[in-house]
Amino acid sequence: MADNAGTRDLPKRMSRSIFDVMEIDTRLLGMIGAFIVICVVFDVWTGGRFLTPRNLFNLTIQTVSVAIMATGMVFVIVTRHIDLSVGSLLATCSAVMAVIQTIIMPKWIGVEFGNPIIAPVAILAGLAVGAIIGAFHGWLVGYLTIPAFIVTLGGLFVWRNVAWHLTDGQTQGPLDPYFKMLGGIDGTLGETGSWLLGVVAILFTIYLMISARRNKISHSFPVKPIWAEFAIGAIFVAAILGFVWTLNSYDVPVGRIKRLFEARGEVLPEGYSEGYGVPYSVIILIIVATVMTVVAQRTRLGRYIFATGGNPEAAALSGINTRLLTVKIFAIIGVLCALSAVVASARLNFHSNDIGTLDELRVIAAAVIGGTALSGGVGTIYGAILGALIMQSLQSGMAMVGVDAPYQNIVVGVVLVIAVYVDIVYRKRTGD
Repeated sequence: MADNAGTRDLPKRMSRSIFDVMEIDTRLLGMIGAFIVICVVFDVWTGGRFLTPRNLFNLTIQTVSVAIMATGMVFVIVTRHIDLSVGSLLATCSAVMAVIQTIIMPKWIGVEFGNPIIAPVAILAGLAVGAIIGAFHGWLVGYLTIPAFIVTLGGLFVWRNVAWHLTDGQTQGPLDPYFKMLGGIDGTLGETGSWLLGVVAILFTIYLMISARRNKISHSFPVKPIWAEFAIGAIFVAAILGFVWTLNSYDVPVGRIKRLFEARGEVLPEGYSEGYGVPYSVIILIIVATVMTVVAQRTRLGRYIFATGGNPEAAALSGINTRLLTVKIFAIIGVLCALSAVVASARLNFHSNDIGTLDELRVIAAAVIGGTALSGGVGTIYGAILGALIMQSLQSGMAMVGVDAPYQNIVVGVVLVIAVYVDIVYRKRTGD
């Protein structure tokens, strides 16, 4: 009996040791597994329509706006705060940018609609507004010691109605054509550009892995076996190539290609086709994710954020200016809200009063589902993005099978509660 028990326990010990050797986050594996299950279930349920290139392309661009804000929400929650105003702040930034494009620049200043200068001016103004409002929230929380829940709850009401006032309650659009390119389907790299991006991403990934290994060796830290490095590298390469191939597989409608050829004075060759490729909005998300990850893992600001979240009192006693840190964190999420406003309004090609509605709940849910602990001190950027993708997959899948919006929100709420419970159980068992 003792021998049999030992034999039964052996596979479990081996699987754990493999994950330890390869330094793979088992919680991340669980999230990826959940995402795969969701995709397979809805693909079967919809008769193979969920995993088509067209739907995956749409799923990708629909996830970007919430995912961008979720990366900033990680920093906020890690420091034991919360931000309930992100959806309303997005609306205010969107309203500012829309008014600049449709009223101020063309009517007050006389810059013709479609001028290349309009989009940059509008975006810079939106980013500035987001940073100022976010920093103001941080000042109220950090220096006046008003709880973040109250400050941002007030912001939820204030900025939603400021957005309404800026536009007199009217939908603003159409937006500048150059601005519109940042929304997704109207601005992509094309097939060739997407493959080049994939190659650059692979080379950058390999460089990061080699650099990290050399850094560990130089500091006499233990490193993974070479086979483990190659295995993980192969997984990353396969994921990047698969992602690019999927987006390239969604073909541009023939009628649209024909119009583009006619605009150039050319004739569309018979049988010609081309794919959309990687949207510019996804590139924005990739840049944001990279920058936020570097900030979290490689900078003094990131170390201060996680140290403060782990033990605020000890962080203050060690010399960290936690008040100024709070201002910086809320300014960061303010900028990210403005960037999300760019993507969201550009995808719709107009600003509407309901833009960003309930996004605050989706953003918080994405961060929590992605493993950010509400108790503070723990969270990852890639986890938040994956959490946003899981939520959007659920909502898109339910919409495709005809589930009404109220029931979709019920399911998302249940999933959020289950995710928090699973996270609690996981941390208790792993001792985190």
